[in-house]
Amino acid sequence: MRIRADGRDLNAGLPDLAEQITRVFRAMDESQKFVAEQKTLIAEAAKLERERALAPWQVALAGMAAGAAFFGAGAAFVKLLGP
Repeated sequence: MRIRADGRDLNAGLPDLAEQITRVFRAMDESQKFVAEQKTLIAEAAKLERERALAPWQVALAGMAAGAAFFGAGAAFVKLLGP
């Protein structure tokens, strides 16, 4: 502790080194949490974008599968009734 000639402490009002280090580590931890949350949100956004891009193909393939099922059912029905 350094004291001036008028009796006041030169370090008065300043946090000590341990407090500063604790604050820095706390700030680093919070930054890492924000980065991890941001990465999670980016991954989720990419997943939703892929799903949005593939949605028309899913509808088309489901339609073709339904059409094939109706065609097969019709063919079986004709074969059942036919000669």
